[in-house]
Amino acid sequence: MEDQIFQLQYAMDTFYFLVCGALVMWMAAGFAMLEAGLVRAKNTTEILTKNVMLFAIACTAYLVVGYDIMYGGGLFLDGIDGGETLVADALAASAEAGFEGGSVYSSASDFFFQVVFVATAMSIVSGAVAERMKLSAFAFFAVAMTAFIYPMEGAWTWGGESVFGLYSLGDDFGFLDFAGSGIVHMAGAAAALAGVILLGARKGKYGANGEVKPIPGANLPLATLGTFILWMGWFGFNGGSVLKLGDMASANAVAMVFLNTNAAAAGGVIAALLMAKMLFGKADLTMILNGALAGLVAITAGPDTPTPLYATLIGGVGGALVVISIVMMDKFKLDDPVGAISVHGVVGLWGLLAVPLTNSDASFTGQLVGAATIFVWVFVTSFIVWAVLKMVMGIRVSEEEEYAGVDLSECGMEAYPEFTDR
Repeated sequence: MEDQIFQLQYAMDTFYFLVCGALVMWMAAGFAMLEAGLVRAKNTTEILTKNVMLFAIACTAYLVVGYDIMYGGGLFLDGIDGGETLVADALAASAEAGFEGGSVYSSASDFFFQVVFVATAMSIVSGAVAERMKLSAFAFFAVAMTAFIYPMEGAWTWGGESVFGLYSLGDDFGFLDFAGSGIVHMAGAAAALAGVILLGARKGKYGANGEVKPIPGANLPLATLGTFILWMGWFGFNGGSVLKLGDMASANAVAMVFLNTNAAAAGGVIAALLMAKMLFGKADLTMILNGALAGLVAITAGPDTPTPLYATLIGGVGGALVVISIVMMDKFKLDDPVGAISVHGVVGLWGLLAVPLTNSDASFTGQLVGAATIFVWVFVTSFIVWAVLKMVMGIRVSEEEEYAGVDLSECGMEAYPEFTDR
């Protein structure tokens, strides 16, 4: 009887992991649509190419080396335990780990769930450097980010390893990040920020006297579709991080995470709408879309402990912050076409700091130390990689190519050949 119960829970937890991983994979489509809608028509094919390419690179690099760095999996050469272990051995292993209805799932499903998180972190970089970066330079950085930079900070957090043997974020500081406000989102934003600083702004974005010139996206319906796809995929992102479904307590936990995730996104939309109306006098759709994503990023660090009302407020603060941050980014002439650094970086930090408000196991000190460790590591290493690429091969297209659109220079085709306005 015990064997049958174990096998049933093993099957349920594995299946749940795989479904949630598939939802997170669907977020790749959301990022592609969002970014394609927020860039100009002449750069659409290239941004779509980047999103498909980065997903493939992330999956391969993380398989070959990244997962082994982060969790010691050794998947590329050693293979993955896909669940063929005898039930008796699995029961013994789970008992040794203190299994009392705990999470049990195929190691293959664990890798699949983790690898789509890696791709999400890299997708954040894509939009921030849009419309002026060489495709080849972006590809090389994607390898470094997904094979080494992200797995290292992942090992120090979710992997439970000490930071260069100096301190443990979990044991020494009690750092908590349930689904990755810092580990995934702020890390992606830190890498993007390093790239944006070295890359420079798009031509014509900032005037000589400091004025900001809007460069509107070509397809706001597409950007809206991308936002809703991301909103849907986030249920897998946060819900899957519960890690299990095969008992009543876990099912209730999953339901609460889903509820809080949705509540935070709604709060982000409302706050961004009100903030945009107050600052600009208009209901700015792009700010509203980023408000939804900001609410989702904000709740990701701790969707398991707040009440739905607290989750709405946490998302609302994120929605207000993202509008302010996007405006401030332009003040510093940091050109981010889709607002990715603000959404995932600034609000990712807020998400980490919001955890102690509803979870007594976390502290502000621990969250700050964790945030600083993630940001400094990813920003510095990313800056080095971007700088080396800039010296060796260049990271920016020519002024003529940028004016004509990187679709033609990088991909040789246009997304809207009948309608592209030069």
